[in-house]
Amino acid sequence: MRMSLPGLLKQSSSSLSATHMNRLLKVPVLASRAFSSSTRQLKNQVPEAQKLFQVDNGLPVHIKGGTGDVLLYRATMMLTIAGSGYSLYWLLIASMPQK
Repeated sequence: MRMSLPGLLKQSSSSLSATHMNRLLKVPVLASRAFSSSTRQLKNQVPEAQKLFQVDNGLPVHIKGGTGDVLLYRATMMLTIAGSGYSLYWLLIASMPQK
């Protein structure tokens, strides 16, 4: 029941090509599903965001987004100040003569 190497290669290549062919035949169907009009339509949320940021309430634009923006701003400022201080510390250490 042994098969020769060319027989095995021929059998495996024909089964592989059939598998690949089946996948290739599905591509047009999947592509048409991806671009069909039956997908859900997303609502444009840009006008609401524009109204929020154009309100004149005395807040800077980087804080008008709410609590998340305030936290992100404060974390960024803390990291900036800490990084600048750390850089200045190492500049001071590097400028001192070695013993």
